[in-house]
Amino acid sequence: MTSVSCRSRHWVIGDVHGCADSVEALLERLPATDRLIFCGDAINRGPAIAAAMERIWGLVEQGRAVWLKGNHEQDLVTALRCGLWQGQPSLSRCDTYRHLGDSLCRQWLERLDHLPLAYWGKGWVATHAGFDPSTWQPDLRVRLGFWQHYDGRFGDVVIGHTPGPHVRHLRGIVMVDTGACYGGNLSAYCPETGEVVSVPGLRPESARPLPGLRPALLSGR
Repeated sequence: MTSVSCRSRHWVIGDVHGCADSVEALLERLPATDRLIFCGDAINRGPAIAAAMERIWGLVEQGRAVWLKGNHEQDLVTALRCGLWQGQPSLSRCDTYRHLGDSLCRQWLERLDHLPLAYWGKGWVATHAGFDPSTWQPDLRVRLGFWQHYDGRFGDVVIGHTPGPHVRHLRGIVMVDTGACYGGNLSAYCPETGEVVSVPGLRPESARPLPGLRPALLSGR
């Protein structure tokens, strides 16, 4: 896991999902001296997956950003190693694999496999989906179990994973995925100040259908 930086402020950014133009727009609005924490699921779904990956990785190499592992990055790593995509025998079902091709995906394999699971700040932590309440280790798919049982032990936990119409707060959990690839926004949250900066994601006519999640999941209630 990645430890806190000496920089004064951080911005935790929700699921990019191939929305490279939104990343660029967001970067124009965030202070160049602050650190960026991409909360996982940078790949799949959107139209500019390769560009988003390259841009974010460039920021990582510059020391400005941390890219956390999401379930989509883990699924691609598993698929490349096992030849199965989400239990199916065809990797062509994976958007990133279709867009990048086999050779380029395999060039990304080690990078994606070694992405950190969490970034620890002072009084807060960012991770993709939350923590398994039975072990309190990062879990890339958890939802209700974590939401219902989180006891504040890590301070504020800033997560992506579950899209909603705005940044939501739920008993020490801050949900920053605002559905950029579904026609919503790409949002950044500053855990030091509580400030939110959002830019438009994909236009509705080119966006993916929103997953069939219950309204309570989307609102954070």
